[in-house]
Amino acid sequence: MAKIHKPRSGSLAFYPRKRAKRETPAFKTFADKADEQAKPLNFYGYKVGMTHVIGTDTHKRSPTYGQKVAQAVTVIETPPLFIFGLRAYEKTPDGLRAIAEVWHDELPKELARRIKTLRKRFEGSAKKKETKEKSAEKSSEKKIEELAKLVSEGKVYEIRLLACTQPKLTTIGKKKPEIVEIFLSGSADKQLEYARSKLGHELSVKEVFSEKEWLDVKGVTKGKGFQGVVKRFGVKMHRPKAKERRVVGSIGPWHPATVMWTVPRPGQAGYHTRTEYNKKLLKIGEADLNPPGGWKNYGVIKNEYILVEGSIPGPAKRCVTFRKSMRPAPIEMHQIEEVEFIAAKQ
Repeated sequence: MAKIHKPRSGSLAFYPRKRAKRETPAFKTFADKADEQAKPLNFYGYKVGMTHVIGTDTHKRSPTYGQKVAQAVTVIETPPLFIFGLRAYEKTPDGLRAIAEVWHDELPKELARRIKTLRKRFEGSAKKKETKEKSAEKSSEKKIEELAKLVSEGKVYEIRLLACTQPKLTTIGKKKPEIVEIFLSGSADKQLEYARSKLGHELSVKEVFSEKEWLDVKGVTKGKGFQGVVKRFGVKMHRPKAKERRVVGSIGPWHPATVMWTVPRPGQAGYHTRTEYNKKLLKIGEADLNPPGGWKNYGVIKNEYILVEGSIPGPAKRCVTFRKSMRPAPIEMHQIEEVEFIAAKQ
């Protein structure tokens, strides 16, 4: 009898199927990090929901060339990030290691909800705050000068911006910000120059991305709790006469008495970190995209927003991050150069 051979099915990229370590995702690699100019490479926003847009297809090889086509899009609200600090890294045989950190003198009060050591800074009288601010100014100036010396000596490999989101500017009912790192391109000295100019200021999405760019989006999917093998792995159900229907028929042999990792088992479903590649940024707008009564499960958009083709992981109000695409641009079935109609506005 011929030997039955079948390649394994399913992607190992989805293992281990466990809960994400943190709800705020982060990218570690970037395509254009070697550019000469220092510029931010990633950004964060809050998922609003989905709608569809209509535009004219400009793809000459498409059967709908010159016609109006509909495209499903995801709306992401992108309030500006506040740059409250910068962090310097050195390169070691074991990877990058933080060697210096500089914080801005005036920090937003919401940071104390995330960093417990800052709670004392916002307590007390106004006089104490003034003295603390003066002492902080001196220390921050000295730290920046010391950091510049390390950069000139070649000890600094990379500088990143320390930023916090501003959910207080949205209507999602959240006050605690997310603390994130914004990666920069260019050499260390140019990174320091750019970080010094942005320290204590806001960073908008228009400074990082432009329309018609390809993005990679990363987020944490919607959690579904502890589930069985039928929902978690798509196992076929047994016939109605079977003792148990929603189970695996056999989880392994008696000899060797073991359960292979390839056998579907019940466990956590959802709340996994997932990355979606090559999503086209169709439009960057400013607080003009609200249906009557606001968005379902989200509220009203009050800040800048972006329209991204297709769907992205996660429920409404969840924080997602995006960067410029790492992979080659895919072949487009339709090319929408200008959005003529957005369904959410009606």
